Amino acid sequence: MEKRELLYSGKAKSVFSTDNPDYMVLEFRNDTSAFDGKRIEQLDRKGMVNNKFNAFIMSKLAAAGIPTHFERLLSDNESLVKRLQMIPLECVVRNIAAGSLCRRLGVEEGIDLVPPTFELFLKNDALGDPMVNEYHARSFGWVEEKHLNRMKELTFKVNDVLKQLFLDGGLLLVDSKLEFGLFNGEVVLGDEFSPDGCRLWDVNTREKLDKDRFRQGLGGVVEAYEEVGRRIGIEF
Repeated sequence: MEKRELLYSGKAKSVFSTDNPDYMVLEFRNDTSAFDGKRIEQLDRKGMVNNKFNAFIMSKLAAAGIPTHFERLLSDNESLVKRLQMIPLECVVRNIAAGSLCRRLGVEEGIDLVPPTFELFLKNDALGDPMVNEYHARSFGWVEEKHLNRMKELTFKVNDVLKQLFLDGGLLLVDSKLEFGLFNGEVVLGDEFSPDGCRLWDVNTREKLDKDRFRQGLGGVVEAYEEVGRRIGIEF
């Protein structure tokens, strides 16, 4: 597969076309951003860690019957993925209260959410990725109802699979953000799954081992990501 021109460069990843129009190269960079890109730093090894972390998780999800865009690792920082028609929505599932949920509702961090909550956010950097509901998603034509239903179904299935995977490593999956797209008309999990897009706490101490270490200035960001990876069986 031949890597060709740059198609898109986001906050932490770049996307390149290939000689096959159905596939792209996803490059994980060392860039780390927070607060809608207002704070950006380079963290050594982060691109490699997230690339291998994502490959491991996507493979576990595929084995559980969840369709993903991931095909294979190409290098330490690159993966081959299917080219999806992305749906401009983020699906967030929350198992424990944290982050924006606490700020919006004035609830205490750490409360178990039974059942887990499901939220939608519009992918729009200029608007700060506002929270929307399912009626907005359908009324504005961002997604067809059948695809939205499938996204919700897959979000909860991903959550079930990964909650147990992380628990086996002594970790709590607090929440996670998922993005989906269409490939040959099928809803497929896209983007990435890494500690950049979820919250992970130690089950005993509740130490934060995710991107909140960067947001909150706790330090040891990449080291925390590597610790999570080792606990669930990833070799970096």
